[in-house]
Amino acid sequence: MPAVSLSSANHQPTQNFEVRPFSAAVGAEIVGLDLSRPLNDADFARVHQAHLDYNVVVFRDQRITPQQQIDFSRRFGVLQIHVLKQFLLANHPEIFIISNIKENGQPIGLGDAGKFWHSDLSYKEFPSLGSMLYAQELPEEGGDTLFASQQLAFETLPAELRQAIDGKRAAHSYTARYADEVFAGIRRPTLTEAQLAEVKAVVHPVVRTHPETGRRGLFVNENFTTHILDVPEDESRQILAELYAHSAKPEFIYRHQWQDGDMVFWDNRALIHLATGCPSHLRRRMHRTTIQGDVPF
Repeated sequence: MPAVSLSSANHQPTQNFEVRPFSAAVGAEIVGLDLSRPLNDADFARVHQAHLDYNVVVFRDQRITPQQQIDFSRRFGVLQIHVLKQFLLANHPEIFIISNIKENGQPIGLGDAGKFWHSDLSYKEFPSLGSMLYAQELPEEGGDTLFASQQLAFETLPAELRQAIDGKRAAHSYTARYADEVFAGIRRPTLTEAQLAEVKAVVHPVVRTHPETGRRGLFVNENFTTHILDVPEDESRQILAELYAHSAKPEFIYRHQWQDGDMVFWDNRALIHLATGCPSHLRRRMHRTTIQGDVPF
C-alpha cells in the first residue's frame, strides 16, 4: 500500500488565535496568529473562511520575511507579477513595492498607488482574487486605506440603476487613468511596448458573482473601467458616475489605520479600495503580493 504524502504544514500544531470582527460593514482582525510558521489545514481553513465572511482581514503583529509572505499567499492560488517590473523586490518578483521613498534620486516603488477607487488587476483577463499588503515602514501620519463593500453597494442599488446595468458588460484598461496626476503629483514611468502588450483592455460583467460565496457585487471602478458596452457614450458615463458615487458611500466602508506589523488581506472580488495618501516628506513602504482569481461571471 503506497504511503500517503502529507504536506509539512499538516504536521504543524494548531495556533491559538482569535478572529475579531470590526464594527464597520466589512473587516476583521486576526490576533495571535504567527504567519512566520506554516499553518496547518485547520488553521488555514479558519483564515480562509474569515476572508470570505469579512472580505478584509488584518493579521496583527507579524514579523515575516518576503519569502514567508510569498509562501502564505501561494496557499490561496497562483501569484500575479505586476507589469511595472522596476518596482518588484529584488530576488522576489512576486512582491510589488508600494512606496514614496527615493534612493539615489529614483523611486524604489510605486509612489501613487491606489489614488482612485479600484479592484486590483480588474484590467486583467484573470483579475485578482485578493491582495496581501504588508507594512514595512509607516508614516507618522496619514497612509490609511479605505475598503468599500461592492456587494452591499449592489444590494442597495436604486431599482432604476439596477435595471440599467442588468446583463451589461464593461471594459477595463490599466492605462485608463495611468497618466492622471490629479491627487498624486507624481509622474509615472512610461510604459514600454512590451508592458503595454501585457495590459491590453478586457471586458467583464458590471455585476459579478463571487465564485466561492455566490454573492453578487458591482465590478466597475473609477481607476480602470473605461465604458459600458452597448450603450451610448454619454449614457455610459452617466451610469458609471452614479455607480461610483453609490459604491463608496460611508456605510459600505472600513477605514484601516495601519499599525506596525500589520498585514492586510482583502478580497478584490468583493471590495474596492482607496489609498488616502500621506505627507510626501514622510516615508512609507509596503510589500504587496497579488493572488490570481477566476474569470468574472
